[in-house]
Amino acid sequence: MAVKKEFAPESKFSFFSVATFSADYQPNDLDYNLVIPVQLSYAIGKGFGIMAGSNINSAVGFSPIVGPQHTYASRKFLAVSVLSLLLNENKDMEFFGLYEYKPPLNDKWTLYNRAQILYIHNPTDGLHNRSYLYLRSGLKKHDFTFGLAANLDQFGPKKHYVDNFGLFVRWEFHD
Repeated sequence: MAVKKEFAPESKFSFFSVATFSADYQPNDLDYNLVIPVQLSYAIGKGFGIMAGSNINSAVGFSPIVGPQHTYASRKFLAVSVLSLLLNENKDMEFFGLYEYKPPLNDKWTLYNRAQILYIHNPTDGLHNRSYLYLRSGLKKHDFTFGLAANLDQFGPKKHYVDNFGLFVRWEFHD
């Protein structure tokens, strides 16, 4: 689930959150993955802003966050890039990116492509904490989107790798 919403049409303040959860079909406490950043942002200009909020992550835990962000949105493109300092004991650095390309195929159908990226690094120890690349590619008609999906996850300093491939469906809600 992704939410990006300005508080008012001319407001410089906005809310952004992307909730990502995955789990194995067989119940196992070690095979779930949860990432939920929640950010309040202040727009400086030309898509740039600063944000503060919190991040909960099944690999790193809960942490307040602060940092710069950039957003660009048009009919064909969406790009959200956020660099965060996690205010946890490690002072982890995090890069989050959400990028969509949606070119129209005709007057009813649109091609839908999305890449969602996360990389969390512990600069004190020089160690990888968590990263992922989530890919989606499919077709969109009005508010309904469907297609192929790939989730590629890595956990911890040894970069334990977990992948998940399948189908996705998406519905866009409007005000």
